[in-house]
Amino acid sequence: MRRKIYDKLLKWKRDDSGRTALLIDGARRVGKSYIVEEFAKNEYESHIIVDFNIAGDDVRNLFEYHLSDLDTFFSYLSAYYNVRLVPGKSLIVFDEVQLFPKARAAIKYLVKDGRYNYIETGSLMSIKSNVNGIVIPSEERHIKMFPLDFEEFLWAMGNETMMPLVSQCFGERKPLGQAMHRKAMSLFREYLIVGGMPQAVEEYSKTRNFEKVDAIKRDILTLYRADIVKYSKGYERKVEGIFDEIPAQLQKHEKRFNLASISKQARYRDYEDALFWLSDAMIVNICYNSTAPNVGLKLNMDRMTLKCYMSDTGLL
Repeated sequence: MRRKIYDKLLKWKRDDSGRTALLIDGARRVGKSYIVEEFAKNEYESHIIVDFNIAGDDVRNLFEYHLSDLDTFFSYLSAYYNVRLVPGKSLIVFDEVQLFPKARAAIKYLVKDGRYNYIETGSLMSIKSNVNGIVIPSEERHIKMFPLDFEEFLWAMGNETMMPLVSQCFGERKPLGQAMHRKAMSLFREYLIVGGMPQAVEEYSKTRNFEKVDAIKRDILTLYRADIVKYSKGYERKVEGIFDEIPAQLQKHEKRFNLASISKQARYRDYEDALFWLSDAMIVNICYNSTAPNVGLKLNMDRMTLKCYMSDTGLL
């Protein structure tokens, strides 16, 4: 599946791979692991993917006991995964690195060593429990990954001609014409319904079956709710309340998110941490009101007046 972020990975490899590790942060199921594996296969002579979802103590102990001797560290890692590492031509990937923060802390020493390139992927990267007890390395280049946008959706559908035409007409300030406009709007409505989660888009591209797509999206929502319960300790009920209320709020076309619909006694200051958690986890997009819509939007941002949107329209 073609993704625009691939070009950013190429730029990092060309310009900064020897000086920084690349950290790809994104919500669950947006395709981080897939795109990194494709990048590793296509752009490097060899690669190792350390998936901390399944990595056992043998791998984790390398970060505990062998960082002071990187020759031994790399020898063990190479032997464990049965992959020959080539200096300057190999990539080491730490997948779901938030599950083992010590691997993230080790980036400082691994990048300084300079033998190989490093990419980290993860979700909920700023949650306190995922950075507890470590110093976040300054050698990280942080980029965010989102669900497929409309153009990427069209690519997945096998349509590579619509967006260039739309861009050309927009640049020249010319109308598309009724026939092409209807076709473009039909495709855009499909995108709004299916959304941009890679699993859902892939299923739709193969079957054009909305029922199967809907089942995949329900699984993703269940996963997000499980993450809320697990990671938003202390205010999980408030986070769940906001998360579950978003579709109803958008349907009402309210000018701002109405906390009173969750609880009559609800106040913004009581829900501020819950809103920040959802935004930081990249599960929702928060849009703040600007009292003076000019170049300095943040200078005129009203943090008390906001709306919440799902990070992917298909999940509504």
